[in-house]
Amino acid sequence: MNSPARTLALFISDLHLQESHPRTAEAFFRFLAERASQADALYLLGDIFEYWAGDDDLDTPFHRRIAGALRELADQGIGVHWMAGNRDFLVGQDFARAAGLTLLPDPTVVSIGGRRIALVHGDAQCTDDTKYMAFRAQVRDPAWQQQFLAMPLTQRKAIIAGLREGSRQAHGEKSYEIMDVTPEAVAALHEATRADVIIHGHTHRPALHEDPESGRRRYVLPDWELDAEPPRGGWIAIDPDGHITRRDLDGQPV
Repeated sequence: MNSPARTLALFISDLHLQESHPRTAEAFFRFLAERASQADALYLLGDIFEYWAGDDDLDTPFHRRIAGALRELADQGIGVHWMAGNRDFLVGQDFARAAGLTLLPDPTVVSIGGRRIALVHGDAQCTDDTKYMAFRAQVRDPAWQQQFLAMPLTQRKAIIAGLREGSRQAHGEKSYEIMDVTPEAVAALHEATRADVIIHGHTHRPALHEDPESGRRRYVLPDWELDAEPPRGGWIAIDPDGHITRRDLDGQPV
């Protein structure tokens, strides 16, 4: 009997892992053990953590468990790749070494299964949200990050808590359209990367968008939330033939 074909790559994003959401965290650990362990590579495309205050917060048991689970994959020879999101852009080299992963720039272009794929978190393409774009430019500035990381960890966490509350209020005042990627930004990404496929998260609006004229495709990853009803989550997989499928939490095609 032939064994099933190994998955070339898996993609996830927007798990927003936090100790107060234990079911989501346990689903993530099961996914790593049962799904990612059967793949050649795992790509984590941002907002894996609800927030990340800096690599000096690595020593909490919860964060150590996450880094250790990723390290187990890496030690099996599975490529583990991490792209920053808007919540965890302060993940740095100390976490990368502990987890055995490679930090990716946004965007990153990969060739998998004969396909040229552009990977992004997705927030940089929400160009209609001008207030967020200005904030993003500020916090991604190396000088700002150096100054922020020089603060005590407790102070950083307090600042982040305030930013999260402000973000929740702002989201309530914005339309889904403003917080989504724009066609112009997507087209520019296709042109800049020469990729026929884009995979991203961030918007929490999982879907497959296909241009019937060009054949270009854009896959949007789901967010994960198993500590509320109904539970949601899933991933994207690429098989050795280059087929791309969207999967639900049970691994069934969407």
